[in-house]
Formats: sequence, structure tokens, C-alpha cells
Amino acid sequence: MITLKEWMELVDYRITEGSDYCWNCYGPDAHALDSWNGDQQGHSFCVIFDTKTQVVYEVQAHDYVHNRAYRLINPDFKNQHTEESIERDVRIDEAWDDVNYIDLDVDDDFIQKGLAIREGEDYDTRVKVPVDFTDEELLTYMKMAHDRDITFNQLVEEALKAAIEEHEYNLPHFSNTDNPVDFPVKSKKKKKGKK
Repeated sequence: MITLKEWMELVDYRITEGSDYCWNCYGPDAHALDSWNGDQQGHSFCVIFDTKTQVVYEVQAHDYVHNRAYRLINPDFKNQHTEESIERDVRIDEAWDDVNYIDLDVDDDFIQKGLAIREGEDYDTRVKVPVDFTDEELLTYMKMAHDRDITFNQLVEEALKAAIEEHEYNLPHFSNTDNPVDFPVKSKKKKKGKK
């Protein structure tokens, strides 16, 4: 999870307001700090952290120019946050009118988007997803990407899209590509004389 120091550097140490965090899900010492760019028309950032342990529970980046809101919640506290939102009957996905939070899972993804938002620059709106492969799987997938003349990231992105589509439509091996990638990859034997 992103640290308080990293968040402070992201906002260039510019704090515009702060308050106790009024929900119970993060404990009695939770505090929120905000950094607005002044006119509240460009962007703002928020961090919720523990004043005693300095553990960061949640960070938010609000891009008002493009109507986008990003959030990264400490995975150790996601369930408590969700449970309290249900108890309070609050839609935790809603950032502001007709804009929902896009939840991120990778610290660097939040930081890169946040830096671009702060500087008013264009940024990649795709969400980075952490993947975990064994060394053997990684080698197999890298060879597969090489054989298909695409990057490893393109291969993983294609496989994730296919898996999402398969899940959404509940159709086996559904893909909008000519060469879907099934993870984990099953090795196929080459026939003699054929590539």
C-alpha cells in the first residue's frame, strides 16, 4: 500500500484541509487529509491514515477536468469498509454526481495517474492488474508472446480481456480475437515438418 510519505510527495506537500475520519472501519485514530488545487475545478487528492501507526487506509485522486475518480484501498481493510458502507446504506462506489470511483490495485498505477492529474497531463486510463506467475509460467508466456510477435504485456492484456468476456458472457473460450490465450497455457506438441 502507498505510504503517507509517497502521498505527501504526490501532492507536493500541499495540504488544504483535514479532519477526523468519521467512519469506524479504519479504527479510532483514522484521519483524512485533503489537497485541493485551489479552485476545486481541476483536481483534489485525499489520504486516510492512522495518526498513531501512520498506516494508510485509503487514497483518492479526483480529476474534475475529465470527470474521473481513482481510489486505492488498503486490502487489509477493504472488507471492513464495504461492511460499514452497507450498514450506513452508502454507495461507496460513487465519487460525485454520476461519477464512480475506479478502484486500483497497484500503487504505481495510482501514483502515475495522480502525478499526471496534478500536472494536467494526459494519462493512461487503463487499470493495471497485478499478476503472479511462477518462473516456469513466465518463461512459457514470454515465449508465446515472442512467437506471436507481440509484447508480454499485450499477451497478458489479451488473456485478461478474454477471461473477462468469458466470465461476463459465460461462454467457454469466448474471445473477440483470432488467437485467444488460455491461462494457464497448455503446451502443444508441434507436428514434424510444420511450424
